Amino acid sequence: MAYLRSLPNVRYESFLPDKNSSKEFILIKNLFRKNKVLDSIKTETNLFDAFLVADGARPDNVAEDLYGSAEYDFVVIISSGITHLKDEWPLSSKELYEHVETKYGLAGMGETHHHETLEVRDGNKKLILPAGQIVEHDPANGLPFEISGPSSTFGGSGNNWYGIDGTVYSGEKISPVVAVTNYEYETKLNEEKREIHPLKPSYLQLFLTNHREIMTYGRNSQYLSDTLITTENLGTVE
Repeated sequence: MAYLRSLPNVRYESFLPDKNSSKEFILIKNLFRKNKVLDSIKTETNLFDAFLVADGARPDNVAEDLYGSAEYDFVVIISSGITHLKDEWPLSSKELYEHVETKYGLAGMGETHHHETLEVRDGNKKLILPAGQIVEHDPANGLPFEISGPSSTFGGSGNNWYGIDGTVYSGEKISPVVAVTNYEYETKLNEEKREIHPLKPSYLQLFLTNHREIMTYGRNSQYLSDTLITTENLGTVE
């Protein structure tokens, strides 16, 4: 991965069992050296593009599409503000199915996770009830989710309200809710991760230049070169 190659090194005292003295060192990558997009430019929409991650696509696939090289996968990740790739990158359809089956069990995938409201509007398209609000709905135990219907709100029976699917609501009480299964719930969460906002290709070289500068060591007591520092010798005997 190009990102790991770009990390500077640390000369660290060797603790390998076959070392001959405390003056033996090994080189390791400085994983604590990192960068991120400045908070002050995160809202600069002209620097970033909205991008929908295709099913099964990885960061290197997106980098290939945007920047012409899979090696710039770290640019996709960093500029999109992703810090925990496993949790923030969308799963493929196969991975999602396996995740839901593991989490809920095969029989539980189709069980109800929660209930949500459905959108309802009056005859003039005025919003009465927005969609997607999680509500308590338990009609089996006498606790259905209900709101006052058009009859009780306006009086008489000549008024109707409408759902976006064509459902007509009338009467004094209506219950515009839908059950969301565990699989549907996890699918929605996964889909929300699909839109990312990586850096526009025209700013790639500027990003890479800034990245190299951040990965370069400044001169101090540990400095050996621009890409290498040393740690203190922690040994007590030779």
